[in-house]
Amino acid sequence: MKNKEGLPKLIAIMQRLRGAKGCPWDKEQTMESLIPFIVEEAYEVIGAIDAKSPEMLKEELGDLLFQIIFMCQLAREKGDFGIKDVMALSAEKMIRRHPHVFGKTKAKTSKDVLKHWARIKKEEKDGKKRKGYLSDIPEHLPALLKAHKVTEKAAEAGFDWSDIKEVFEKVEEEIAEFKAELKKGNIQRMEAEFGDLIFALVNVGRFIEINPEEALRKTIARFITRFHYIEDKLIKKGKALDNASIEEMENFWKEAKLKEKNQALQALKTISPQHVDN
Repeated sequence: MKNKEGLPKLIAIMQRLRGAKGCPWDKEQTMESLIPFIVEEAYEVIGAIDAKSPEMLKEELGDLLFQIIFMCQLAREKGDFGIKDVMALSAEKMIRRHPHVFGKTKAKTSKDVLKHWARIKKEEKDGKKRKGYLSDIPEHLPALLKAHKVTEKAAEAGFDWSDIKEVFEKVEEEIAEFKAELKKGNIQRMEAEFGDLIFALVNVGRFIEINPEEALRKTIARFITRFHYIEDKLIKKGKALDNASIEEMENFWKEAKLKEKNQALQALKTISPQHVDN
């Protein structure tokens, strides 16, 4: 292999892996088989961002990039397109969607930019066949993220509440309906009402500009951290999770929460000591 650097080197590696004397596993892969890896790598990039680790982020971005190169190689082998086509299309799209940078359109604020972006995307979509107003939202997004995008797009069309109070009333209505179905015990109806309740909560988040996917992901991370704290404390006491009392576990849970709070306060003092009470 010639001594190439950067993107050409990665492309050459991918071609060799898929070549006659390449890797048996890589040669077996298809677009469909790579889907779980693409999703996993994207989430690992998010994890590296949350960890605030440049080294980790550099590595995970490389892994994600390699999956993109892999997909482009498969497409090239089928005669569909190659990575140069992907980059050319992306460049053309970004120039078209930034007329305030590459053209004569004016945009003084980020809100102006988003308005132009939405208008240009609409013009692009109008030139394609569509099944409906919400049909261009990616089908395989995580459910919470998709719910957020659906409600956001519906709101852009004017299908929305006027204030947060009305959204909370909808949440209370859905809680009542879920409780009613819970008493009846019909699993299908319970599932439907539970879904409606989650959807209503997504709207609360949208109203206060909180992404539900991000919020839940961070909550899960906190839960895991606290649970591992419980586990570590029990091990130090010579116990395992399966023989500890709920009271012990609850006490360690509270300790973990207090530790998080103190760490957050300490970090805030480091960043902005004048905003933290003594």
